[in-house]
Formats: sequence, C-alpha cells, structure tokens
Amino acid sequence: MSTARTVLETEEHQALRTAVAALGKRYGRDYMTTVIREGSHTDELWAEAAKLGYLGVNLPEEYGGGGGGMAELSIVLEELGAAGSPLLMMIVSPAICGTVIARFGTDEQKRKWLPGLADGSLTMAFGITEPDAGSNSHRITTTARRDGTGPDADWLLTGRKVFVSGVDMADATLIVGRTEDARSGNLKPCLFIVPREAPGFGRNQIDMELHAPEKQFELVLDDVRLPADALVGDEDAGLLQLFAGLNPERIMTAAFGIGMGRFALSKAVEYARTRQVWKAPIGSHQAIAHPLATAHIDLELSRLMMQKAARLYDDGDDVGAGEAANMAKYAAGEACVKAVDQAVHTLGGNGLTREYGLASLITASRVARIAPVSREMILNYVSHQTLGLPKSY
Repeated sequence: MSTARTVLETEEHQALRTAVAALGKRYGRDYMTTVIREGSHTDELWAEAAKLGYLGVNLPEEYGGGGGGMAELSIVLEELGAAGSPLLMMIVSPAICGTVIARFGTDEQKRKWLPGLADGSLTMAFGITEPDAGSNSHRITTTARRDGTGPDADWLLTGRKVFVSGVDMADATLIVGRTEDARSGNLKPCLFIVPREAPGFGRNQIDMELHAPEKQFELVLDDVRLPADALVGDEDAGLLQLFAGLNPERIMTAAFGIGMGRFALSKAVEYARTRQVWKAPIGSHQAIAHPLATAHIDLELSRLMMQKAARLYDDGDDVGAGEAANMAKYAAGEACVKAVDQAVHTLGGNGLTREYGLASLITASRVARIAPVSREMILNYVSHQTLGLPKSY
C-alpha cells in the first residue's frame, strides 16, 4: 500500500481494503469470465460479499448496514474490480437505490427494503434513461398520474426506459418519472418503487456486444398501477432527491473504472517483468515502462478525486460532491480506458487471448466513459457550473 493511501485512509478503511482484496482474489477474473460464458449471475460472490457485510457498508446500522458511506462502498467495488470481479449491481442497488431510500424513504419503505439491500437478499435496479431523452434528463416523458384524488390515491405510471442494468435479477426497479402537470415545465422528477412482477411492467433484453453478467434491458410501463406509498420522498422535492442517487452513482462508477484499470495494469506489469524478447525483460524498455507508469499515475490521481467526492458526499455537501463526483467519474473513465489499452498493447497478441482475460475489457472499459453520463456532458457541467461559461444548448 502506498504511503499516500495510508495517510488519506483510516486504519478501518485500510483493513476493509485488505479484506475485500482477499475476497476478490478468491474469485478473480476466471470466475467472472466463467459466469459470463455460462450466461449466469455472480450469485456466489454477491452472497459472500453480503455475508461479510460489504454490500451494505453505506447503509444505516439500524437497518442492518455498516453505518458508513460512499467512502467505504467505493473501496469495496474498487478492490473487487482490481481482482477482476467487479459487481456492477453495487452501483445500482446499495449505492443509488439504498441511498435514496435511506435519505428520503418513508419509515415503511426503509423497513421493507434497507435490511434486504444491506444483506444482499434484495436487489433493486434503477431506470432513468429514455430512448428519446438520453443525456437530456429534462426531456423525461415517463409520466405518473393519480387515479383519483387525495393522498391515498393510486399512481399510474406510463413510459419507457432503456439501458437498465440487472432488471432480471432485481426484486424491484426505482423508476424516475415526472408528474403529469410537470410534463411541459421544468424537470420535476419523482421516484417510484416498481416491483418486478407489477402488471403492465414489461422488459426486453437489449442485444449488447458488451459481455457482462448484468444484462441491459428496455422497460415498457403501460399504466403500471402502484399504491400511493410507492412514491419515494416528496413529490415536490425536485432535483435534490434525484441527485442524492446520481452523485453516489458517479462515485461508484469511478471506483468501477479504477478497479478495472488496476486489474489490467497489474496483468501488464506482471507480464512486462518476465517476458523476454532480446536479453532483458520488456519492462526494462522505456517504451513499455513509461506508458505503464503514466497509467498508474492517472489511476492514482483518479482515486484522489474519488476520495474527495466520497468525503464531500458523506459530509452532506451535495453541491460540492456533485462537482467532485463528476470530475472523478471523468478522470477514472479516461484512466481506465488508457490502462486497458496499454495493458493489451504490452502483451501484444497475448493481450487478445482468453488466457490473460484482458481482451474483453477493451469493450467493458468504454462503459466508464459512456455511462451513466458521457464525458462530454461532464465537460459541459464543469465548463458551465465551475467555470461559468455560457451554454451552447
């Protein structure tokens, strides 16, 4: 462990990092590639991580969680990723959905969902992206309307969502919609818990070139009837409760990218230390060594920003965390793609074989650049919100 990391992290964080790394090592990349090849899910790793208390480290202790925050949860995902076995649903279930329910849910919603999200027995998906909205969340058209009057009236939810991860294994999906009277006004998001078997809630798997245990789905909501208490938080809370989930999503996506980049880099370094073409290992040549060193520096810098974002968020600074979380996600996505590319290039032809487990990461690493928000939209955010430059849209 580097000196810098020792200074920045508490002894508890260091112990957590070491313990999760040991768990990840027991599974490794071979486990993940086998799961993908068989078309199954990472049930064994998910169950063991849950049993050890890692999945719910960010959730309140009174509901079975660890009482920590994004700082702890990001360590878990990063270390599993560095071992080659990242759990994508950690970004969605405990980070987004668990956080939103813990902060804004009713007492009944907390009792119903948080213990299961903490111990891994329940999982939730998250649906926000729409076919015609994309990065422009202000164009969300999934609409919720009351079927009757009064606070106890049912909701009817209608719309479509795309690129929703893990719906097939999730017990419910947290859907971002908008109330009917806000359709043509400013974005007024409302979040609803939609059970998997709710009538009118249809799903279609999207055929992806990306191979992962977590499949992507298109959702069709055809007048899905929900009880009044399916609404999470306040109907008029607006962007606050939405970004309570999106900031953790960006922090955890950064952890996902950093972990993947570290895994790729470790494989490349191991290969460069021992692979000889002439009289010395190829890692002794600067054309090999310097790009790997640069990749390491970029990953370390990304982690620093991720740690800053997690600290700000856990301290309750939603605005400051928003800027840092976006920057961390951007930096980690770039560092991840570059680390994977350099790792594959270092191994040459071997980098494209199944034996070394790197070739599949060429596609997977792009996720950290594209989702949940593109790098270009993050640059827009920084140029507008941080630098005060005018918008072009």
